[in-house]
Amino acid sequence: MRIFIISALFAVAAVLAPAATARGQSRVTAPLRVFIDCEIQGCDLDYFRTEIPFVDYMRDRKDASLHVLVTNQSTGGGSSAYTLTFIGLRDLAGLTDTLHYNAPQSSTDDQKRNGLARIIKLGLVRYVARTSAGDRLQVSYSPASGADSGAGKSRSRDPWNLWVFRINANGNFSGEESQRFAFLRGSTSANRTSETWKARMSVQGDYNESKFTFSDGSKFASYTHSYGATQLLVKSLGPHWSAGERGSLSSSTFLNQKLFLRLAPTIEYDIFPYSEATRRQLSFQYAIGLNSFRYEDTTIFGKLSEVRPDQTLSAALDLKQPWGSVSTSLEGAAYLDDFSKRRAVLFNALNLRLFKGFNISMFVSASLVRDQLYIAKGDLSDEDILVRRRQLASSFSYFGGIGLSYTFGSIFNNIVNPRFDGASGGMFFF
Repeated sequence: MRIFIISALFAVAAVLAPAATARGQSRVTAPLRVFIDCEIQGCDLDYFRTEIPFVDYMRDRKDASLHVLVTNQSTGGGSSAYTLTFIGLRDLAGLTDTLHYNAPQSSTDDQKRNGLARIIKLGLVRYVARTSAGDRLQVSYSPASGADSGAGKSRSRDPWNLWVFRINANGNFSGEESQRFAFLRGSTSANRTSETWKARMSVQGDYNESKFTFSDGSKFASYTHSYGATQLLVKSLGPHWSAGERGSLSSSTFLNQKLFLRLAPTIEYDIFPYSEATRRQLSFQYAIGLNSFRYEDTTIFGKLSEVRPDQTLSAALDLKQPWGSVSTSLEGAAYLDDFSKRRAVLFNALNLRLFKGFNISMFVSASLVRDQLYIAKGDLSDEDILVRRRQLASSFSYFGGIGLSYTFGSIFNNIVNPRFDGASGGMFFF
């Protein structure tokens, strides 16, 4: 009897083994199915598909076994800090990894996409190794050269002490027979960011010119300009708290402000640690400010200059998750000497994957305005209103938009075919 039972077990094992092997092979012989979720500067999906050909690219997350979520945040030096989160799905559920890539401020688009592709390859190794493609993987290592081996030491002796400076100038012009436009802008900035301190200073100015010729031969010209300077100093008080102050100086013909000065001590609390800022933030900020105004023309309140204290409370939520992204903020402000002069601003941007192939995106901003102290007294001409030479009085403002998309068909997104995709006139210079 014992011999019979053992023989029967061997027979069953012999029958089941090929089926189990077949099931195992069907699971691992197909290339790893990957969904790359990257809609920020530096992401070139065609380049990724060309440089990383050993996986299958899915159009939708629900068809993938691995979701690669790429987010980024600007560093104090102006570079881009990318966070790549590898999220296992289906048979890889529970396998999660996070890698980082820093692109210097001077990086070109080609350098950024090359760097991201290299990090994506590194992150894919542990997942591809579980498929038959893992048998064809080879890992290579380039040892540091003499110059590179001392890079860490040279970085520790930073002659600039973490300060980064930037100078920028740009302009554009357009026109036709009856109208011409020109715009000029220049700016300079100095930034320093460490683990405990953040300092930012900038100066900028712009000039806008519009000229029109009407059907009766008469001409009209509009000129507006503005300039300003901003300053920020922040001290870290731990993983959730920070404190600092903001300062600004500006002049604007559009806002009837010959000179505007503001200084505002500020404190902020983030529900989540600041170290998680690339994926989620929920922060609350409170500021008390002192404002000084000098106007070009007498305002509707009969003022040519005034000094007013105010307070501002704001809350901001920013989430970047596998199901989409949400960015929401609500701000309320009022002058301390006159609470009837106040404003409230709501902004919301949403991008969701509701179900397979169906996406919805929307943004909306709405403001209740009761603090337009700067509105000039007197009536504006029709031409001034049309070209928006001056800010108009209003108790509210809003803008918004919504978009829906549904994609169906083949789940694969592997092929790159650039034919007839050559350069055209639709390019931006600035």
